Formats: sequence, structure tokens, C-alpha cells
Amino acid sequence: MTASIPQDPAPAAPIDLGSAALAAEITAQLSSRLSKVRLRGFCQSASPVPTLVAVAHGSRDPRALPTVRALLDRVRALRPGLPVRLGHIELNRPLLADTLAELHGEAVLVPLLFGHGFHVTHDLPDALAAAPHLTGRIAAPLGPHPLLAEALHGRLLEAGFPAGRPRAGHDAVVLAAAGSRAARSAQDTEHTAQLLSARLGGLPVLPAYASAAAPTVTEAVRTLTARGHDRIAVAGLFTAPGRFATQCAAAAPRIAAAPLGDHPALARLVLHRYDQALLARTGSDPESTRAATVAV
Repeated sequence: MTASIPQDPAPAAPIDLGSAALAAEITAQLSSRLSKVRLRGFCQSASPVPTLVAVAHGSRDPRALPTVRALLDRVRALRPGLPVRLGHIELNRPLLADTLAELHGEAVLVPLLFGHGFHVTHDLPDALAAAPHLTGRIAAPLGPHPLLAEALHGRLLEAGFPAGRPRAGHDAVVLAAAGSRAARSAQDTEHTAQLLSARLGGLPVLPAYASAAAPTVTEAVRTLTARGHDRIAVAGLFTAPGRFATQCAAAAPRIAAAPLGDHPALARLVLHRYDQALLARTGSDPESTRAATVAV
């Protein structure tokens, strides 16, 4: 018995930008079918369904924790019966170490992060290594993926970005990310900017960063203004409100999109990453082996 899910686009491949909404719907349907395969198929008598552990960064902003919980409520609604837990890298409880200490069997850590920065490549493997009682995997970060571009587009529309045909040569977007010194993280952000640009019909989307990388949002806005763009919006690669999200939104000259939060496309993407990690484990999907960054 095999199952398939939409594949992530290769960074160098041409991107079909009008298909993000269709990709979201396909992913939702296949996620539901994959859930039924586990319940009724060959895995029924083998072992319990691995727990999805959503890993958030954490923030002192009081709005952050309720926002992340709302996202996980939407994930649970899309996949009833799937055990879903939350763990934070820092600043909020439950901390990831505490969540893992309470679990048994198998777990898939899904980072609510958007690129291969230090947290994904070091902190999460270290957390699993410190929980030898678990069989664990780390799924790929949420970006880049067309579903992420769909969520970003939706938040831009909610913030007032034109829903019709934006004005070519006038409209542009700054895609703000937390930032990382890791080169691969910047590449992930740049690829997500390409996907969002495609979703916006080819409008310029310039990556920018709150820390550790350049340009800043202010510098990116200045660059786009110098190119003649007079209606510039800021979209943020942030799951929830926090210091960096607030900082980047404050630098927007006109429109600042809200954090992605419980956007339906983001919830589907969380499940997509979880499924990728499981399919990599079974060998059902050779391409998805990229999603599994560690197994202990």
C-alpha cells in the first residue's frame, strides 16, 4: 500500500504560481486519506500513530501562545485523532524538553519555523538526543512551499493589499524573516519570496531580515522605493506575534500583514511536513527523505 503527497518544488525549477490554491486543496484531501490508511491499512495493528510535536520558538508577547494554540486547534480539526503536542524552544511553556519527557513511543517534531537555521539544524536534534526514550524524527521547516505562499498571500489580502490586479511597477512586497547566519536559511527565505512573487502575479518580493542578515526591512523598503514602487507592503514569516514580527511591521510604509497564525493553508502545511517525515521513515516516498533531518 502506498500513499503520495504533493512534492516540494525544487529551488531551480520553474514555479507554477497560479496553482497554490489547488495545491492547498490537494494536500488537504491527501492528508485526510493518509490518515485513513494508517487507521484501516497495514499500520492498524503495528503501533500507535506517532505524536506530532509542533515546535514553536516562544515569545514574551502575550499574544504568541494563544496564536500558536489556535493553529494547533486547526491542525487537530483537520486530522481528528492525531495526537498533537506543543513544545517551545524558549520563553514559553511547555518547553520542548518537558513535552518530550512526557511522551512515549514515536514522535515527529514539526518546526513552526521557516528555514534551515540553527534551531532546526542544532537545537531540535539536540532535544531529541536528550530524549533517548523516544523514537523521533524532525520534519522539514515550513518553508519554502506553495502552501506557505498561499498563507502569506491570504494575510496580505486581509491587511488591504489589492485583491484584483496590483499595479505593475507600483506595488511590491517585502518578505520579512527573523534572520539567521546560516546560508541555507537565507536561501529558503529567497525561495519563499519567489513563490510569493509568483502567487502575486510576478510582483517584486524582496526578502529582508530582523536580525543576523541583510537587508533590514527598512533597507528593503528603501531599495524598492528607489526602483519606483510607491505602494509597498510587508509580509512576515512569523507564526505568531513577537518582537521581530512587531519590529518588521513597524517598518512598513503602508501595509503590514499579520503573522500567519491559524491560517488554514499553514495548518495544512504542518500536516504535510508531518506526513513527509512518516513517509520517509517507511520508504514510501523517496523524495520525502529530504524532510527527515534526524532519526534516533
